[in-house]
Amino acid sequence: MSVDTKKDAGQVAAENLVTLTIDGQPVSVPKGTLIIRAAERTGTAIPRFCDHPLLDPAGACRQCLVDIPDAGNGRGFPKPQPSCTMPVAEGMIVKTQNTSEVARKAQEGMLEFLLINHPLDCPICDKGGECPLQNQAMADGRSESRYEGVKRTYPKPISISAQILLDRERCVLCQRCTRFSDQISGDPFINLQERGARSQIGGYEKDGYDSYFSGNVVQICPVGALTSKDYRFRSRPFDLVSTRTTCELCAAGCELRTDHRHYQVTRRLAGNLPEVNEEWNCDKGRFAFRYGRGADRITRPLVRRDGVLEPASWAEAIDAAVGGLKAAGPHVGVLTGGRLTVETSLAWSRFARVVLGTNNIDFRSRPASGEEASFLAAQVAGRSLAESVTYADLETAGRIVLVDLEPEDESPAVFLRLRKAWYKHRVPVTVIGSHLTRGAAKMGASLAPTAPGDESATLVRMVESDQIDDSTVLLVGERAATSPGTLTALVDAARVTGARLAWIPRRAGEIGAVETGCLPGLLPGGRPVSDSGARIDMAAIWGAVTLPSEPGMDAGQMLASVGTDGGCRALMISGVQARDLADPQAARRAMGDVGFLVSLEQRASEVTERADVVLPVSLLEETSGTFLNWEHRPGRVRVINKEAPTPMNEIRVLAALADAMGSDLGMRTVVEANNAWHEIDPWQGPRSALADPDTVEDPGDPDEAAQRRDSALSSGALKADLWHQMLDDSAALAGATHLIDSARPALVRVSPAAAEQIGAADGQTVAVAGPAGSVELPLAVEPTMLDEVAWLPSSAPVSEARGLTSLREILGVSPGDPVDVAVKSEGGAA
Repeated sequence: MSVDTKKDAGQVAAENLVTLTIDGQPVSVPKGTLIIRAAERTGTAIPRFCDHPLLDPAGACRQCLVDIPDAGNGRGFPKPQPSCTMPVAEGMIVKTQNTSEVARKAQEGMLEFLLINHPLDCPICDKGGECPLQNQAMADGRSESRYEGVKRTYPKPISISAQILLDRERCVLCQRCTRFSDQISGDPFINLQERGARSQIGGYEKDGYDSYFSGNVVQICPVGALTSKDYRFRSRPFDLVSTRTTCELCAAGCELRTDHRHYQVTRRLAGNLPEVNEEWNCDKGRFAFRYGRGADRITRPLVRRDGVLEPASWAEAIDAAVGGLKAAGPHVGVLTGGRLTVETSLAWSRFARVVLGTNNIDFRSRPASGEEASFLAAQVAGRSLAESVTYADLETAGRIVLVDLEPEDESPAVFLRLRKAWYKHRVPVTVIGSHLTRGAAKMGASLAPTAPGDESATLVRMVESDQIDDSTVLLVGERAATSPGTLTALVDAARVTGARLAWIPRRAGEIGAVETGCLPGLLPGGRPVSDSGARIDMAAIWGAVTLPSEPGMDAGQMLASVGTDGGCRALMISGVQARDLADPQAARRAMGDVGFLVSLEQRASEVTERADVVLPVSLLEETSGTFLNWEHRPGRVRVINKEAPTPMNEIRVLAALADAMGSDLGMRTVVEANNAWHEIDPWQGPRSALADPDTVEDPGDPDEAAQRRDSALSSGALKADLWHQMLDDSAALAGATHLIDSARPALVRVSPAAAEQIGAADGQTVAVAGPAGSVELPLAVEPTMLDEVAWLPSSAPVSEARGLTSLREILGVSPGDPVDVAVKSEGGAA
């Protein structure tokens, strides 16, 4: 049963309160409150099935009937009324099942009707043990059934989607699932079909249920009608232990309820955190929890001997790692990735500065830029929740502007809140992009047509035309790093107009990495490396004599420096996939050519294949910590598996390495690291200023790259627009078979005019070619697409022959780069 405990009537002005009596107890609630909510404030739970505090009232199940002898006007209702659809009135008198025989008999009668056709398969039903129908039948129903006919049956189950199953005979037609899809996620779903006694929930024959949020309908179903293929028949609720934790699969910060049995996770459910994800979560956060259970899990240290990685003891592995790192001296590069908790990122930041004596540390295992590093130091680091844009602010904004951010794919909880802001409050959303995506359409968004790389010019035009003001919230994604000048234009727009600005990365650990100083020019708490006072302050906190003063190299520079004078002679890498980096092939070469490579990893990867020492570390479910979401709101991660095959988390490994190198990390456990984090106050001195994008040194010659793009585009190529879809070929999805099956296929989207020029029709297979290679994809004609742009996913399963391969790497393109799209001839050539 879903009970709304979020609103406090005491916070509402007295003139907006209505006083009524429920079961003889007076209660004052805000005007417009439903009777069922008012009863909850008195501690009375009225039975219900269709009611949910986050869904619009439906009055479908009629289980919440109450007796109203006085509607506030001296007259009562002749029959019981549904409390989930009727608002309160001044002076109203309500009697629930606790004080009224009329209400009790009405509810008992409704239960009897619901159970006439409901199967008695509780022992095998996934909902058994946590089923509202089961609980209420025992508490409020008849002890014996008077129905002697044959129950209605259907073939079971039917597949609604790649991972959702429907047992129609269990359904009580509460319509929670259909209302969730219509109101919350905006996805076309199943709906009521047939009429009368034949009424049933059914699917569309043409299109299946395609939603990133389908698991929520299973969770809110009050009976076992909707189940997931992932969990079906796997466990009983009373066999499970539940632990509240925070999702690690994006920067939204959703609270989860993780259910486990014998220290093995069996399912994840959305937690109840009104400030963040309310009671929802995405399918990736719900179903992608098996990535560390495969045969590629690393449980023992590995050391390369005679060119071959061989198992070793921890002492041998630590000694081998220390020997290689000492030989490299300060010429060590550290790549930490974006998956780490705040505590682990802090350990890495201190290890680099105090133990290795270098500022060569970067968490950005993706295309990045010097402009972005400057932006993060100036606008993101050292901020608190009170200074940040929050989920609540999205619902009250005058306008939301999205820049290089597709929330449905890159931050699903943000998408749900933006859709709510539009659906409930009509907050206008503007997308600066090449086309209106499916997610943008569900937010009622308008399009500011912009080709990749032209975002800064569009922002300037919007400011000049007063489309951005002090009520606007600007949300920017990590893809802005690939568009020179965009981040600077955003900061200028916020400064000129008073708009509020928030950066929303994809990975859960990126905000924490910024705050803990996992950047070459930044120390924890927003302290600039270049500021001597900041270095002295941080050295005092860490108990170090001194800290390196020269800003280090970023990820791209570290890899490019391998084999050069003064370049990196050793690399330490944690949780980074080569395919995610800006130039995957160059990264692989650098990892193979570097003098010494240490990998702290959970599973075998391209990095471990090239490593000289591999140190296995715990999965997130085997340790604890904190994530900072995009709001800078902390979310706790709690231990689920207490029988981990690898007892060493990264903090313990780094502490052991520091000891062997004759230094002190200052922390050995997550608790000590958390205490150390709270001892670091935000820097009160001068912050890093946002650098002029024209003066920021980035790899390559931007003018030469622009000329190359313009030359290629003049020959008829299209500008590539691309980003990661939520469900792609990420390593995080390993083992989640049904979730992978629900991923949206890779395709290329072009405008009608571009399709006509290509000579291809919607759905036809075309060849897409970039500087590095080509691939065949279905063509989708998108009416809102700019004529000079082609969109494709940056990462997606392409074919069985290629395996799970980054599409961005196959083509060798970044946003704004040219791609050729052509129809394939019968002979196979384009």
